[in-house]
Amino acid sequence: MDCMKKINNAMDYIEENLAEGLDYNIVAQKACCSVDHFQRMFSYIADMPLSEYIRRRKLTLAAFELRDSSMKIVDLAAKYGYKSPEAFSRAFKNLHGVMPMSVRNTETVIKAYPRIMFGLSMEGDVPINYRIVDKQPYEVCGIKTEITSGSELTNTLITQFWEENIRNGVIGKFHRDIGLEYDVCMNAALFDYQQNRFSYMICYEVPLGGSTGYFTLHVPAYTWAVFFTPEHEGEENTQMIRSIRRRIFLEWFPTTGYVHAGGPEFEIFKRSRKGEKFIIEIWIPIKKRG
Repeated sequence: MDCMKKINNAMDYIEENLAEGLDYNIVAQKACCSVDHFQRMFSYIADMPLSEYIRRRKLTLAAFELRDSSMKIVDLAAKYGYKSPEAFSRAFKNLHGVMPMSVRNTETVIKAYPRIMFGLSMEGDVPINYRIVDKQPYEVCGIKTEITSGSELTNTLITQFWEENIRNGVIGKFHRDIGLEYDVCMNAALFDYQQNRFSYMICYEVPLGGSTGYFTLHVPAYTWAVFFTPEHEGEENTQMIRSIRRRIFLEWFPTTGYVHAGGPEFEIFKRSRKGEKFIIEIWIPIKKRG
């Protein structure tokens, strides 16, 4: 598909400029989307932040050059953007498990992270259920933290954040402070995406009369794409969220005329009709491409 070709053009640009200094704006332009959208899409698809992928590719190529040439470590450090040979050596050992000079020994085991190329997964027998919603500005309030983006650590940190606030009674107090019954499900907001982190908030819409001192997020008017998970058990929440997000960014966005509008995202937790299982709605702000 044309959109997938543009995404791979962006990956070509990254590969061709690993040693030249990358401009994230050019990466996004080649993919015909915003920098935030490309970083989020990459993170969901590749299970790592874009910055981590670039780091791995640089150190993979550096290892090849160390083994196949007489290039000095100080020159490699400068070539791949490290401020000093010491910083390069630390990063190299963290990834490969050995110091750079050890690579001169042909028996030394090193790691190679291949370049990524994206392809569209066609799963016509497994539909992506969604609806389009226009919503006026509103506010949510809640309990906020900062999360490291990409990899399994992201989901672990989010799970720990929920468990800690349930265990210490913060979520129960939040229910009482905003006038909710305890069995009403809290939601989650994901916003303020940076290169390696984002803000995460256990939240609910601000009640009439104010948020009673909790962190408040103003949400502008957006058009939203709302996606649904199947009914599932509570312990499957993380797996279901990861699965639908991956399909949104790998299958839905590339085959529609929409891109991410850059605003916050929401995960709305709902109980099934019998109250024994969950359905999660993923709300993503969208706009027409171009």
